[in-house]
Amino acid sequence: MSDKPIGIFVLAYGTPGTLEDVEPYYTHIRGGRPPSPEALHDLRERYRKVGGRTPLLDLSDSVAQQLQQRLDADGAGRYRVYLGMKHWHPYIGDVVPQIVADGVEQVVAVVLAPHYSRYSLEGYRKYIQKALEHVEQPFQLHFIESWHLNPGFLEMTARRIRAAAEQFPQPGLDAVKVLFSAHSLPEKIVTMGDPYPQYLRESAAAVAERLGLADWRFCFQSAGMTGDPWLGPDILDYLDTLHEEGVTQVLSVPFGFVAEHLEVLWDIDTEAQDKAAEHGMALRRIAMPNADAEFVAVIESVVREALAAL
Repeated sequence: MSDKPIGIFVLAYGTPGTLEDVEPYYTHIRGGRPPSPEALHDLRERYRKVGGRTPLLDLSDSVAQQLQQRLDADGAGRYRVYLGMKHWHPYIGDVVPQIVADGVEQVVAVVLAPHYSRYSLEGYRKYIQKALEHVEQPFQLHFIESWHLNPGFLEMTARRIRAAAEQFPQPGLDAVKVLFSAHSLPEKIVTMGDPYPQYLRESAAAVAERLGLADWRFCFQSAGMTGDPWLGPDILDYLDTLHEEGVTQVLSVPFGFVAEHLEVLWDIDTEAQDKAAEHGMALRRIAMPNADAEFVAVIESVVREALAAL
């Protein structure tokens, strides 16, 4: 076995650090095309209303640091954990040269998102591959595509659902409607054969089975503001549907995400909460994994499974 360290590349979406960063951040998401003044104002206002920034970078960094500590149990220096962001600092393309400079020849990359999509998660791999075109000694990349059925992830999600169900005026799983949600993507991915919708429903069903849930629901959220149709139903519309069914207590499970970023702090905690209040419904959400030790243990298990296959 080579005495070279193996790199573990932890990847996340990225988040602006200040309100002034929103414009370049949004422009990067749009492939270098500046957003319209209206779209920029809308996004900046959302960040302002959740405190000016989200803790995504800090949480992702904590996950990476804790993962390093766990892997060091195999011997310090055997693994080196790096953190890279898709749309903000530290950019994936800026971290790749550092990995190469450290003499790393093999890298296992894991995105902090459980459900693979060729439309969205494949972009992380492409950023790595593009950066490797500009280094003299590119490393071998082992990209983990999906961990949506990882037993630790499923059990962690189930535990958090059980805990959140006890926080309602009428507590208990039997008294709430469990509503899983994930980031919407353009409908065209279905005709492209993207496995994303299937993976989402597979893991939701697996969690529901662990809980013994006979009736659970699934929807999408956070659709982009484009002219193309996006996957639905949207969570705000679905709350209307649940109200019409007579549901009074809804447990939000945004299991397509792992941290408190804008899609959770605004789309769930603000917009969905306001919609529920309009209907007199009680809406609670599960605690996000963030950088909790049990979540880091999940990522460790995902990484170790990939390492065992090297």
